[in-house]
Amino acid sequence: MEKILVLDDDFEMVQAVGAVLSGDGYDVETALSPDEAIDKVKDSPFNLVITDLRMNKTDGIELMQQVHAASPGVPVVIMTAYGTVQNAVEAMKLGASDYILKPFAPEDLQAVVNRVFETSRDLSAAANRSGFLTRDPRTKQLVEMAVRIARSNSTVLISGESGTGKEVLARMIHSESQRSQGPFVAVNCAAIPDNLLESELFGYEKGAFTGAISSKPGKFELAHGGTLLLDEIGEMSMLLQAKLLRVLQEREVDRIGARHPVSVDIRIVATTNRELGQLVKQGLFREDLFFRLNVVPLRLPPLRERRSDIALLAVHFLEKAAAPLRLHLNDDALRLLEANDWPGNVRELQNSILRAVAICEGPIVQPEHLFLGESPAHRASIDSLQTIDGMERELILKTLEEKSGNRTHAAKALGISLRTLRNKLREYRMEA
Repeated sequence: MEKILVLDDDFEMVQAVGAVLSGDGYDVETALSPDEAIDKVKDSPFNLVITDLRMNKTDGIELMQQVHAASPGVPVVIMTAYGTVQNAVEAMKLGASDYILKPFAPEDLQAVVNRVFETSRDLSAAANRSGFLTRDPRTKQLVEMAVRIARSNSTVLISGESGTGKEVLARMIHSESQRSQGPFVAVNCAAIPDNLLESELFGYEKGAFTGAISSKPGKFELAHGGTLLLDEIGEMSMLLQAKLLRVLQEREVDRIGARHPVSVDIRIVATTNRELGQLVKQGLFREDLFFRLNVVPLRLPPLRERRSDIALLAVHFLEKAAAPLRLHLNDDALRLLEANDWPGNVRELQNSILRAVAICEGPIVQPEHLFLGESPAHRASIDSLQTIDGMERELILKTLEEKSGNRTHAAKALGISLRTLRNKLREYRMEA
């Protein structure tokens, strides 16, 4: 049953709208003030929020922005009088799903609600196709919102802790956009030194500097007609931020050493594991660039805030890593996974499953195969970092992780026989 929140400071209007929707079989809650509405949105997820545009203490657009901040992706319908139709249209540009003019007949309200839910079902189907695995209600809403905005050319800023799946979401936005046939180019701003990042992004002409023996297009040009992902943009230097701002404003790129700019047709998606608003206050990030990037903000919650996804993801990673082996997680292992805080988020969960696949020799993954609470490397650092056995153990487990649990490849990389590797893993399993 779809759950709808109705907000208006007019008690009779709230009661009338609630009665119509309850009669249609919807689960309806009402609110007479924005604060009450936001509290209810934070307490439980809604499938739709219907709000008046003009209220005494606030307006519907401000309320909509607060709703989307508390519960990304939930559709919002604006109720408005004839004199404020233009405001309702502006609200739709800012993220409202639809609007309805007062006074309205019950059938008009029913038609708008049905239209919104039909669109939501289409978005949900597209989100399911995207491959972004989640059963968490709020994360589902966020993914559906990402699908909705994918069809525009708006710049998107995805924030979240490391390992939450920001790049996966960025790739989904590209695949659901009209640019899906164009290139998807990713640049890790944290992994490339500043003196190299400029030439990587903007490109250069032959002879622009020592070693530039030929011209090279930058990532902006390579992403022409597609999407450019600026990963961990909070690590970019202030100088490059100024140059990036110009590209966003003019859609032109100046190669290093070039006389004329090059026009580019790109969509920018930026990700960050840092709070850019806080960096702006500290003088470490340009405020004007922040506003340019923060057109559509999406925050991916950490795994500890979406515990219903832990078992889903763990089973998915296990099936992917051990398809020929047909391994299964027992109930104790699943409970242990769901109780863990996962500071490394989805990436840490995946690595734990890969380690378990490498170590487990039977058909069932047990709790001791997961090394939770203490990672193998951490255990080695505490118990036996200064011993040869400890360093050997850490090297073997780290190599297995890098080789995605493939024992043959790991043995070859370690320069040992597959039999020796199996014996070592059996020792570690017995110790665990």
